[in-house]
Amino acid sequence: MSAVSAAMLEAGVARLAQGLRAARPRMLGLLADNGPEWLAIDLAAERAEVPLVPLPAFFTQQQLRHIVAASGMDALFCPAPEVAQALGFRPAPAPEGASLPWFRRSAEPVARPEGTAKITFTSGTTGAPKGVHLGAAQQHAVALALAHATRHLGLERHLCLLPLPVLLENIAGFRAPLLAGAACCVPPLAEVGVGGATAFDAHACLAAMERWEAQSVILLPQMMLALTAALESGAPLPPRLRFAAVGGAKIAAASIVRARRAGLPVYEGYGLSECASVVSLNVPGADRLGSVGRPLPHAQVRIAHDGEILVSGLATGDLGHLDAEGFLHVEGRRKNVLITSFGRNVAPEWPEAELCAGGAIAQAAVFGDARPQLCALVVPRSPGETDSAIDADVRRANARLPDYARIAFWLRAEAPFSAADGSATANGRVRRDVVWSRYGERIESRYPTFAGAQQDAVL
Repeated sequence: MSAVSAAMLEAGVARLAQGLRAARPRMLGLLADNGPEWLAIDLAAERAEVPLVPLPAFFTQQQLRHIVAASGMDALFCPAPEVAQALGFRPAPAPEGASLPWFRRSAEPVARPEGTAKITFTSGTTGAPKGVHLGAAQQHAVALALAHATRHLGLERHLCLLPLPVLLENIAGFRAPLLAGAACCVPPLAEVGVGGATAFDAHACLAAMERWEAQSVILLPQMMLALTAALESGAPLPPRLRFAAVGGAKIAAASIVRARRAGLPVYEGYGLSECASVVSLNVPGADRLGSVGRPLPHAQVRIAHDGEILVSGLATGDLGHLDAEGFLHVEGRRKNVLITSFGRNVAPEWPEAELCAGGAIAQAAVFGDARPQLCALVVPRSPGETDSAIDADVRRANARLPDYARIAFWLRAEAPFSAADGSATANGRVRRDVVWSRYGERIESRYPTFAGAQQDAVL
């Protein structure tokens, strides 16, 4: 059974909540594939007032260890004993109502804000994931606002395509549909064509939408592009799909138009983890192409004097504006953090440092904003450096990076980055805008055109 309603979950949630109260963990982790038991654990932890840390399976072992230590996690639900034990946990008798194996570890308490119900960790802009503390009321407010914003669509079945630890799916794809009285379909990710942080099989996903009779889904931009290409190449459109929310990274208006022409009912939204996910959303009847929709009632959005978007007083780091009809337009990041089309945040300095850790690469500039893969413009340590030596350094760097921060391809720079020609600061920091102005066209030409079977590639 992978399609559940709130009523179907209730008995199991109540029993597990009682078991968690008796077990008394200070901080509970959950590392598992999508499934009904995932939903039950999330809801039961909240009811038992046990803070929950959803763990993304696409994080590296080092990143997971960081989360375990940083959160003070002392209990873990995980179906893979070897994974749990590698993180320092030991098997323990499971709480009443548990459907997944249970593990414990000794851990010192870690201070957290009062009322923390969940800590959601994002990929961060460096190797260490960033934790955001959320309260139960905050999560409920966003889910309720989303349920109200889409109730006129009469959606009855939502299919989860993103990993449930991803806050966007957690709030908008799980809690909001259940509040609206819809069924939530949560098959394992492999069954919907998703693997890791970047692997996506568009044809498998379309088949899953049809099989599960999905009326709504949530997509990342790269998934939308892949599905669009599959439909354009003749794949059948899922007959019941009525609403596909798209978010997580910047999307070109032309891509939305193309997707809709192919039959995908896509609507762009915007949100942040610090705001418990969705802040604004386009919906049928209130849709403006090129915007991310009107802010939802729970979010007070205004624009600072310097153009930065503020949400309930929170500085987002994004630049944008509100138009005369109240639609929010996001124009870009204040800083140079790259956001891939799979929604992962990467500070380019991170992979750049890994690339330069070898013997063949002296300097590197990494690009890939709104792209599925990152690329690097490299300066060899010597003019005679061979391609094979540079390839070897790239492979070694990639081995130290999670898949969303790896380098898919590289190009040689024509000259070193220097303060003399304006491509670097006096202390050697790359000036990305200058480098892009010189090499951007060449870099863009190397990215594949996403059509047909290329959409099913695993990065």
